[in-house]
Amino acid sequence: MKSRIFFDLHTHTTYSHGKGSIADNAARAAELGLERLGISDHGPGSVSYGIDMKKIPQMRKDIEEAEKLFPQLKIELGVEANIANLSGRLDISREEQKLFDYIIAGYHYSYLGEKPFTGISICVGGWLHEKGLTTSARARVRNTDIVVNSLLENKIDIISHPGDKADFDIDAIAAACEKAGTVMEINHRHHCLTVEGIRTAAKYDVRFIMSSDAHTSDAVGCVENSWKRVLEAGLEPGRIINFREI
Repeated sequence: MKSRIFFDLHTHTTYSHGKGSIADNAARAAELGLERLGISDHGPGSVSYGIDMKKIPQMRKDIEEAEKLFPQLKIELGVEANIANLSGRLDISREEQKLFDYIIAGYHYSYLGEKPFTGISICVGGWLHEKGLTTSARARVRNTDIVVNSLLENKIDIISHPGDKADFDIDAIAAACEKAGTVMEINHRHHCLTVEGIRTAAKYDVRFIMSSDAHTSDAVGCVENSWKRVLEAGLEPGRIINFREI
Protein backbone atom coordinates (compact mmCIF):
# COMPACT_ATOMS: atom_id res chain seq x y z
CA MET A 1 0.00 0.00 0.00
CA LYS A 2 2.96 2.40 0.16
CA SER A 3 2.35 3.27 -3.48
CA ARG A 4 -1.26 4.19 -2.79
CA ILE A 5 -1.00 6.72 0.02
CA PHE A 6 1.63 9.37 0.53
CA PHE A 7 0.81 10.38 4.09
CA ASP A 8 -0.69 8.87 7.24
CA LEU A 9 -2.06 11.33 9.79
CA HIS A 10 -3.50 8.91 12.35
CA THR A 11 -0.77 7.21 14.37
CA HIS A 12 -0.25 6.74 18.11
CA THR A 13 2.86 6.64 20.27
CA THR A 14 3.86 5.99 23.85
CA TYR A 15 2.59 9.49 24.68
CA SER A 16 -0.85 7.83 24.84
CA HIS A 17 -1.22 4.06 24.49
CA GLY A 18 0.82 3.37 21.38
CA LYS A 19 3.80 1.03 21.64
CA GLY A 20 6.38 2.99 19.65
CA SER A 21 8.06 6.36 19.97
CA ILE A 22 7.71 9.27 17.56
CA ALA A 23 11.10 8.29 16.12
CA ASP A 24 9.91 4.69 15.67
CA ASN A 25 6.84 5.80 13.74
CA ALA A 26 8.96 8.18 11.67
CA ALA A 27 11.43 5.43 10.79
CA ARG A 28 8.63 3.22 9.52
CA ALA A 29 7.05 6.08 7.55
CA ALA A 30 10.40 6.89 5.95
CA GLU A 31 10.93 3.22 5.10
CA LEU A 32 7.58 3.19 3.29
CA GLY A 33 8.43 6.34 1.38
CA LEU A 34 5.69 8.45 2.96
CA GLU A 35 6.05 12.21 2.62
CA ARG A 36 4.10 13.21 5.75
CA LEU A 37 3.45 11.58 9.09
CA GLY A 38 0.95 12.66 11.70
CA ILE A 39 1.31 11.95 15.41
CA SER A 40 -2.21 11.99 16.83
CA ASP A 41 -2.24 10.62 20.34
CA HIS A 42 -5.46 10.46 22.33
CA GLY A 43 -6.89 13.59 23.92
CA PRO A 44 -6.32 14.27 27.63
CA GLY A 45 -9.84 13.21 28.58
CA SER A 46 -9.14 9.56 27.76
CA VAL A 47 -9.18 7.68 31.04
CA SER A 48 -5.72 6.27 31.95
CA TYR A 49 -4.01 6.91 28.60
CA GLY A 50 -4.81 10.43 27.40
CA ILE A 51 -1.86 12.68 26.59
CA ASP A 52 -0.38 14.88 29.30
CA MET A 53 -0.77 18.38 27.86
CA LYS A 54 2.36 19.46 29.74
CA LYS A 55 4.36 17.14 27.50
CA ILE A 56 3.43 18.92 24.27
CA PRO A 57 6.78 20.83 24.18
CA GLN A 58 8.65 17.52 24.54
CA MET A 59 6.59 16.03 21.74
CA ARG A 60 7.59 18.97 19.55
CA LYS A 61 11.25 18.35 20.42
CA ASP A 62 10.90 14.67 19.56
CA ILE A 63 9.44 15.65 16.20
CA GLU A 64 12.31 18.03 15.52
CA GLU A 65 14.83 15.29 16.30
CA ALA A 66 13.01 12.77 14.12
CA GLU A 67 12.91 15.19 11.21
CA LYS A 68 16.68 15.57 11.47
CA LEU A 69 17.01 11.79 11.17
CA PHE A 70 14.52 11.62 8.28
CA PRO A 71 14.73 14.96 6.44
CA GLN A 72 12.57 13.68 3.59
CA LEU A 73 9.65 13.33 6.01
CA LYS A 74 7.40 16.13 7.25
CA ILE A 75 6.08 15.25 10.72
CA GLU A 76 3.06 17.05 12.17
CA LEU A 77 1.62 17.06 15.67
CA GLY A 78 -2.07 16.35 15.87
CA VAL A 79 -4.39 14.94 18.51
CA GLU A 80 -7.29 12.51 18.47
CA ALA A 81 -9.68 14.47 20.63
CA ASN A 82 -12.73 12.90 22.25
CA ILE A 83 -16.35 13.46 21.27
CA ALA A 84 -18.86 12.78 24.04
CA ASN A 85 -20.63 16.04 24.94
CA LEU A 86 -24.04 17.13 23.68
CA SER A 87 -22.76 20.69 24.06
CA GLY A 88 -20.26 19.94 21.30
CA ARG A 89 -17.23 20.61 23.50
CA LEU A 90 -14.22 18.36 22.97
CA ASP A 91 -11.80 17.26 25.69
CA ILE A 92 -9.39 19.97 24.54
CA SER A 93 -10.31 23.64 24.83
CA ARG A 94 -10.25 26.06 21.92
CA GLU A 95 -6.99 27.49 23.24
CA GLU A 96 -5.46 24.04 23.57
CA GLN A 97 -6.49 23.22 20.01
CA LYS A 98 -4.07 25.91 18.83
CA LEU A 99 -1.17 23.82 20.15
CA PHE A 100 -1.70 21.25 17.40
CA ASP A 101 -1.18 21.28 13.65
CA TYR A 102 -4.48 19.51 13.05
CA ILE A 103 -7.38 18.03 14.98
CA ILE A 104 -8.79 14.54 14.62
CA ALA A 105 -11.86 13.85 16.75
CA GLY A 106 -13.85 10.70 17.34
CA TYR A 107 -16.17 8.94 19.72
CA HIS A 108 -14.45 6.61 22.23
CA TYR A 109 -15.54 4.63 25.27
CA SER A 110 -12.62 6.03 27.24
CA TYR A 111 -14.13 9.50 27.73
CA LEU A 112 -17.35 10.06 29.70
CA GLY A 113 -17.66 13.78 29.04
CA GLU A 114 -19.37 16.56 30.95
CA LYS A 115 -22.13 14.28 32.28
CA PRO A 116 -20.47 11.01 33.35
CA PHE A 117 -23.69 9.13 34.10
CA THR A 118 -24.99 9.94 30.63
CA GLY A 119 -21.57 9.00 29.29
CA ILE A 120 -21.75 5.60 30.96
CA SER A 121 -25.21 5.04 29.49
CA ILE A 122 -23.94 5.93 26.02
CA CYS A 123 -20.93 3.63 26.40
CA VAL A 124 -23.08 0.70 27.53
CA GLY A 125 -25.50 1.28 24.66
CA GLY A 126 -22.61 1.47 22.22
CA TRP A 127 -21.06 -1.71 23.57
CA LEU A 128 -24.39 -3.54 23.18
CA HIS A 129 -24.73 -2.24 19.64
CA GLU A 130 -21.21 -3.46 18.81
CA LYS A 131 -22.25 -6.89 20.11
CA GLY A 132 -25.09 -6.93 17.59
CA LEU A 133 -27.92 -5.99 19.94
CA THR A 134 -30.50 -3.42 18.89
CA THR A 135 -30.37 0.02 20.51
CA SER A 136 -33.25 2.47 20.72
CA ALA A 137 -34.06 5.12 18.13
CA ARG A 138 -33.63 7.68 20.90
CA ALA A 139 -30.07 6.48 21.54
CA ARG A 140 -29.27 6.70 17.84
CA VAL A 141 -30.47 10.32 17.74
CA ARG A 142 -28.53 11.20 20.89
CA ASN A 143 -25.33 9.57 19.63
CA THR A 144 -25.63 11.36 16.30
CA ASP A 145 -26.34 14.73 17.94
CA ILE A 146 -23.14 14.40 19.99
CA VAL A 147 -21.05 14.02 16.84
CA VAL A 148 -22.90 16.63 14.78
CA ASN A 149 -22.68 19.22 17.56
CA SER A 150 -18.94 18.61 17.87
CA LEU A 151 -18.45 19.03 14.14
CA LEU A 152 -20.35 22.30 14.06
CA GLU A 153 -18.85 23.75 17.25
CA ASN A 154 -15.17 23.04 16.52
CA LYS A 155 -12.67 23.16 13.67
CA ILE A 156 -12.24 19.40 13.29
CA ASP A 157 -10.02 18.48 10.37
CA ILE A 158 -10.75 14.75 10.38
CA ILE A 159 -13.45 12.70 12.07
CA SER A 160 -12.01 9.34 13.09
CA HIS A 161 -13.76 6.03 12.35
CA PRO A 162 -17.25 7.61 12.02
CA GLY A 163 -19.96 5.11 12.89
CA ASP A 164 -17.76 3.05 15.20
CA LYS A 165 -18.57 2.04 18.80
CA ALA A 166 -22.27 3.00 18.76
CA ASP A 167 -25.31 3.43 16.53
CA PHE A 168 -25.07 6.61 14.43
CA ASP A 169 -26.88 8.21 11.51
CA ILE A 170 -24.09 8.48 8.91
CA ASP A 171 -26.34 10.56 6.65
CA ALA A 172 -26.56 13.28 9.29
CA ILE A 173 -22.87 13.07 10.15
CA ALA A 174 -21.83 13.29 6.50
CA ALA A 175 -24.09 16.31 6.02
CA ALA A 176 -22.43 17.99 9.01
CA CYS A 177 -18.97 17.13 7.63
CA GLU A 178 -19.94 18.72 4.32
CA LYS A 179 -21.02 21.88 6.14
CA ALA A 180 -17.94 21.97 8.38
CA GLY A 181 -15.41 20.92 5.74
CA THR A 182 -14.34 17.93 7.83
CA VAL A 183 -12.65 14.96 6.17
CA MET A 184 -14.18 11.54 6.88
CA GLU A 185 -11.79 8.77 7.83
CA ILE A 186 -11.82 5.25 6.40
CA ASN A 187 -9.97 3.51 9.21
CA HIS A 188 -7.77 0.43 8.65
CA ARG A 189 -7.82 -0.72 12.27
CA HIS A 190 -11.55 -0.29 12.82
CA HIS A 191 -14.37 -1.31 10.48
CA CYS A 192 -15.71 2.21 10.02
CA LEU A 193 -16.48 3.80 7.76
CA THR A 194 -18.14 0.57 6.62
CA VAL A 195 -18.77 -0.12 2.94
CA GLU A 196 -22.36 1.05 3.35
CA GLY A 197 -21.16 4.06 5.35
CA ILE A 198 -18.79 5.04 2.54
CA ARG A 199 -21.60 4.81 0.00
CA THR A 200 -23.85 6.92 2.21
CA ALA A 201 -21.21 9.56 2.88
CA ALA A 202 -20.22 9.69 -0.80
CA LYS A 203 -23.60 11.24 -1.60
CA TYR A 204 -22.35 14.42 0.09
CA ASP A 205 -19.65 16.86 -0.95
CA VAL A 206 -17.07 15.46 1.47
CA ARG A 207 -13.52 14.22 1.15
CA PHE A 208 -12.08 11.07 2.67
CA ILE A 209 -8.78 9.88 4.12
CA MET A 210 -7.44 6.37 4.61
CA SER A 211 -5.65 6.00 7.94
CA SER A 212 -3.72 3.25 9.68
CA ASP A 213 -4.68 4.26 13.23
CA ALA A 214 -1.36 2.61 14.04
CA HIS A 215 -0.70 1.71 17.67
CA THR A 216 2.60 0.03 16.80
CA SER A 217 5.28 1.42 14.51
CA ASP A 218 5.08 -1.52 12.11
CA ALA A 219 1.43 -0.64 11.43
CA VAL A 220 2.21 2.90 10.24
CA GLY A 221 0.99 3.32 6.67
CA CYS A 222 -1.13 0.16 6.70
CA VAL A 223 -4.44 0.85 4.96
CA GLU A 224 -5.19 -2.47 3.26
CA ASN A 225 -8.51 -2.89 5.04
CA SER A 226 -9.49 0.68 4.18
CA TRP A 227 -8.63 0.15 0.53
CA LYS A 228 -10.70 -3.04 0.31
CA ARG A 229 -13.77 -1.15 1.54
CA VAL A 230 -13.08 1.74 -0.84
CA LEU A 231 -13.06 -0.66 -3.80
CA GLU A 232 -16.17 -2.53 -2.66
CA ALA A 233 -18.05 0.73 -2.09
CA GLY A 234 -17.05 2.04 -5.51
CA LEU A 235 -15.65 5.27 -4.09
CA GLU A 236 -13.75 7.40 -6.59
CA PRO A 237 -10.12 7.34 -5.34
CA GLY A 238 -9.70 10.98 -6.32
CA ARG A 239 -11.89 11.91 -3.34
CA ILE A 240 -9.31 10.45 -0.95
CA ILE A 241 -6.91 13.21 0.06
CA ASN A 242 -3.89 10.98 0.75
CA PHE A 243 -4.25 8.79 -2.34
CA ARG A 244 -1.94 9.20 -5.29
CA GLU A 245 -1.76 7.13 -8.45
CA ILE A 246 1.78 6.16 -9.41
